[in-house]
Amino acid sequence: MSRASVLRLLGVLLGVVAWAALALTIAAVIFAGSERTVDLASHEATVSPDFSGEIVLRTGPVLPDLRAPSDTVLGLDIELGKTDTTSLQELMSRYAAIASQPDGQIAVVARAVRTMALAALVQGAALAALPFVLWFVVGRERWGVLLRGLPTGPGTIAGLLVLVLVAALVAPFTWGRQDPLPQRWMPLADFVGDDVPLPEQARDVEIMGDVTTGETQRLIASAVSSYQQGQAFYSKAADDAAALDLREPADDETVVLLVSDRHLNVGMDEVARAIGDRGGATAVLDAGDDTSTGERWEAFSLDSVSAAFDDLEERWAVAGNHDNGTFVRAHMTDLGWQYFDGTVLRGPGSSRILGVDDPRSSGLGNWRDETGLTSAEVAERLTEAACDADADGRRVNTLLVHDADFGDQALERGCVDLVVGGHTHVQDGPTAVTGSNGDVGWTYTVGTTGGAAYAIAIGSKLRRPAGVALITYRDGRPVGIQSVTLQTNGRYDVDPWVALTY
Repeated sequence: MSRASVLRLLGVLLGVVAWAALALTIAAVIFAGSERTVDLASHEATVSPDFSGEIVLRTGPVLPDLRAPSDTVLGLDIELGKTDTTSLQELMSRYAAIASQPDGQIAVVARAVRTMALAALVQGAALAALPFVLWFVVGRERWGVLLRGLPTGPGTIAGLLVLVLVAALVAPFTWGRQDPLPQRWMPLADFVGDDVPLPEQARDVEIMGDVTTGETQRLIASAVSSYQQGQAFYSKAADDAAALDLREPADDETVVLLVSDRHLNVGMDEVARAIGDRGGATAVLDAGDDTSTGERWEAFSLDSVSAAFDDLEERWAVAGNHDNGTFVRAHMTDLGWQYFDGTVLRGPGSSRILGVDDPRSSGLGNWRDETGLTSAEVAERLTEAACDADADGRRVNTLLVHDADFGDQALERGCVDLVVGGHTHVQDGPTAVTGSNGDVGWTYTVGTTGGAAYAIAIGSKLRRPAGVALITYRDGRPVGIQSVTLQTNGRYDVDPWVALTY
């Protein structure tokens, strides 16, 4: 290689290094000036990254702010916005429950940060390339002429215009962020006092010491106590699940975990996953009512159940009557859950599955482009879809609904193998049904996975027994069900595995 070639190669390498360094510098500036609005901890929250190495949670004008080290150079400023809470006590109870199962909320923030980082890198790369593009477009000789003209009046004006242009391109990404006013921070342990022992996870947490009223201290202490109770109860239940006497699946069998009616109880998500792991489940069915009203503030419940089963490729779901509106279905779909639109899908273990959202919620979605259908009309269309598939030799092996009653007609006509749902908060079945054509199908209702007495189950412990089920598939058909119930005192009741025969 000639000397000229070596010099050219070195020039190219130096140019690439210079571009990369400039791109990273610009990207860092843009990233530090970014922000994203997300649904976090039942709030509309603004997430802003920085390089402080601290995570600061700004809770608003009533409660004190919190901060903790991030253990990296990256820092975050999270400002909680509006929420629908009716009392501070209710809000603190939510915080305690969410904090006991933080994976879903961590995933939300992580996605926002990754999005901002990627956008900053793309913008930084593009802006850093501009001077190099200009260099090649203008050419060496022309740049020489321009540089020699800088000392002149027109040259000075042109140089200033270039600087203004660069500032105009970068400045919008850094506007709107103001340096916070000096704040007085104190360890959370000092704030709540010696009477409230803190969990290990909160040892490094600090609280803004400008608000130290007795009522605030009682609220914080109550939240810490609720957090510890919930953490202890659900963590122990998850650990105990590893020793449950569950049926072991054969090599040619597929096991699916069935959950329903979680009603915001994120504490049960790690328990349900632990039961599924113990039973060999590789997929999950969600029969709905993950929320109480279907509002955006309840996104933390959807994020939590998705985080619990994030590594499972097969996840099917329907919206329950409390999952009102379109938000639940849209958000869960974005998180990787498979919903239904009136067509038969490939189901667990090479089976076929069909489902429908509960029509009693306004978020029914389209059933073959029809909206506003009554419960009877939905049941009729569901039956026709299942029986048409059966007549075509594509028998529906699993009918997933929120309320198993929607599958009664399909069972009576002998068109499906198994109907599963929830809704009643009480386990029922499995029960065999002989159809008018002589074929046998089964119906099964799982108890409330959230341990819900009413529409909201969030709290430090179960309000009523919590249930899940393990459905076994073989040769493309469901062949058995085993029910598992966690009692309010932490004891497990495991039902015998029931064989489904046809």
